[in-house]
Amino acid sequence: MERKQKPSAAPWVPETRNLNRLREASKNCEGCGLYQNATRTVFGEGGRNARVILVGEQPGDEEDIQGRPFVGPAGKLLNRALEAAAVDRSELYVTNAVKHFKFEPRGKRRIHAKPNVAEISACRPWLEAEVAAVKPQLIVAMGSTAARSVMGRETRVMTERGHFLPHDRAESALITVHPSALLRIPEHDRREAEWGLFVRDLGMINEWLKKHPIG
Repeated sequence: MERKQKPSAAPWVPETRNLNRLREASKNCEGCGLYQNATRTVFGEGGRNARVILVGEQPGDEEDIQGRPFVGPAGKLLNRALEAAAVDRSELYVTNAVKHFKFEPRGKRRIHAKPNVAEISACRPWLEAEVAAVKPQLIVAMGSTAARSVMGRETRVMTERGHFLPHDRAESALITVHPSALLRIPEHDRREAEWGLFVRDLGMINEWLKKHPIG
């Protein structure tokens, strides 16, 4: 009896380190079933020589519409946190572990649904191609989905966050929470405390870069 082939984006990923060619190729990806309902592929953006790649989970509703990563509520919070941490977003390459928006329709709204392990694995070749093209020194994974994709294993975010970890495609990896997690905290005091920890984690990007100057 034949084994069912696992979904994978690999057949759609060209053998190139040109980000523009990768972005164009990603528009046609049918590596898993998420492409069927999403509006478009949302590829990463940023400089091809960025020293740091910031990885989130997946596009949200606004990202799916605009075709750009982190432009919705979580993206706005991320921008505020990066500014508070004195990290220039324009110097980062920003992307997601999963390139299509997974959602559940609820009336006229589209409610975020967490990607499963098969979908994360299927989309991983795109992230690997982005990392190979950019050649970052540091990869920052925000949230459990990004951490699983970046590290290639299940990762306990709250246990491993805030530590520089070894990585086979960069000098180090850093894990933190996803900004959307802060948006879901109802208590003001707890939300402010978590905000401070998130800014602290992002501030470690500059700490790392200062200790690893170019050349």
